[in-house]
Amino acid sequence: MIYFLIQGPNRYGVLKRAVRGVSDKMLIQQLKELEADGVVTRKDYQEVPPGVDYTLTPLGRTLAEALVPLCNWGTDNMAEVTRIFAEREQWQAR
Repeated sequence: MIYFLIQGPNRYGVLKRAVRGVSDKMLIQQLKELEADGVVTRKDYQEVPPGVDYTLTPLGRTLAEALVPLCNWGTDNMAEVTRIFAEREQWQAR
């Protein structure tokens, strides 16, 4: 989720489409937790239909910057990680 907020504010619907496979309940829970932890801010426009933006706080931006090396590692090692997961699935199926 933090990844999708790095570029700037996003509405709930945009985040829902970006984080594939997440339920509304889980997405709302995660956003509330990130807000409570001071990582994101929520701006409610008090309109109908509801308009809400989520934005990274300065703390959230530093967290996003700290995650960049981890994301790069995942990209660089995607083939190996995929191979390991496939191997694990075969092992568990036995």
